[in-house]
Amino acid sequence: MPKYKLVCFDVDGTLVDNIVFSWQLLHDYFKTDKERREKARAKYLSGEADYVEWARHDIGMWAEKKAKKQDFIKALRQSNVKLMNGALETLKALKEKGIKLAIISGSLNIILEYVLPDYKDYFDDVFLSWLYFDKDGNITKIEATEFDMMKKADALKLIAKREKISLSECVFIGDHHNDVEIAKEAGLSIAFDCKDETLKKVADVVIEKKDLRETLKHILK
Repeated sequence: MPKYKLVCFDVDGTLVDNIVFSWQLLHDYFKTDKERREKARAKYLSGEADYVEWARHDIGMWAEKKAKKQDFIKALRQSNVKLMNGALETLKALKEKGIKLAIISGSLNIILEYVLPDYKDYFDDVFLSWLYFDKDGNITKIEATEFDMMKKADALKLIAKREKISLSECVFIGDHHNDVEIAKEAGLSIAFDCKDETLKKVADVVIEKKDLRETLKHILK
């Protein structure tokens, strides 16, 4: 039996390449009001608004721009957003070992669906923010995740408790400051193509090479 029973992935910059923050990429593409975005962010950071309220505010700004599903796809294509090198091989190798896989990310479902349409074949749990569209591509509904930033660790604990897996048997792979708290909780934390010095310090392993297969030697050893 493998030492680790659950591997959790971040999306932006980890499972998906050429994107640091999906929200920023889309705000830039739709040319939303930067001052309004900063005010909403400041409210979240001060505790005046929770993460879900912040996310709903920002998605509402895209809706104001009459953003359609095809516009989101154009934004991703324009930035050459793609699956990270070695991602598919890594997911298959972990599944073959009977390891459960999860996504815990503040990213958006449309990003994951764009790079990996059959993601449900690989992941047992997916924590993301969800956008729903009608037949004409208009945003009809949003379900913003609360499990980003500090609360990513809560999602890990929820899965581990339900599956009766100890945190020492869990792996988390991420790349940025919103991955620090969950990295502290996982039995093995991997900072992959890391953009944050604090994450590098708390992670058990730091991988600079942009190939997710590099994680396997640490997870399956």
